[in-house]
Amino acid sequence: MTADETVPSALDPTVLSHARAYDYVLGGKDNFEVDRIAAQAVIDLAPDLPALGRAQRRFLLRVVQKAANEGIDQFLDVGTGIPTAPNVHETARAVNSASRVVYVDIDPLVYVHNNALLAGDDRVISLREDVREPASILDNPQVGELIDFDRPVLVLFIGLFHLVSDADDPAGIIARYRDRMVPGSYMCLSQFCADGSDPAARAKLEEISANSPQPMCFRTRAEIRPFFDGFDLLPPGLVDVQDWWPDETEKPTALKVAAGLGRRL
Repeated sequence: MTADETVPSALDPTVLSHARAYDYVLGGKDNFEVDRIAAQAVIDLAPDLPALGRAQRRFLLRVVQKAANEGIDQFLDVGTGIPTAPNVHETARAVNSASRVVYVDIDPLVYVHNNALLAGDDRVISLREDVREPASILDNPQVGELIDFDRPVLVLFIGLFHLVSDADDPAGIIARYRDRMVPGSYMCLSQFCADGSDPAARAKLEEISANSPQPMCFRTRAEIRPFFDGFDLLPPGLVDVQDWWPDETEKPTALKVAAGLGRRL
């Protein structure tokens, strides 16, 4: 089933969706023409964008596996995007079959696809909520049924905060989530990084997203680092996402994504 075959009533197929454009970058089919045109315009300037997308996905799955191996069995994935196999719950359950996962995304098509994927599974839910409104997620009764914030949890913000403007106070938003997490919890985050990104590709990405519901916001590592206040930033630190596995051959990409994993102090 493609995006063109399932159009929720709240969805405007003429407006760019970053979740659907990212799906196109990863080789998926859950996208519309507006998403494909936008993503391809960036790929024309940064042909290795799909490799960067795959590296970010690999980072996500490795962090989930690490947390699960350390005994964490509850996961809050905010800004989950179009479902891509293996998913967070599949990866976590390969370690602990009792793992529970809450998927959150503001995009209506993501919500529809996640609900279809998760039908009949009482230990995984999908919510349509906005990361900028933490209470709507953290205090949601459905979340409370699955996530016990008195126990360690992994909160994931993968490829999300470059869609949150400085005016929305991203560090303050993350602090709201952090304050609900007990010591020993983890938070991982990745976002487009200004340091080292090709200027033309960055400008094109900013240009095509300017009129979308969430314009793109590149940040330097120095600007991203405060997002980890209250967390112990684990090695190798806040680095290019490919640097999370330096033992493997990873070619530099035109655009950069900074990624980090923190443990709640």
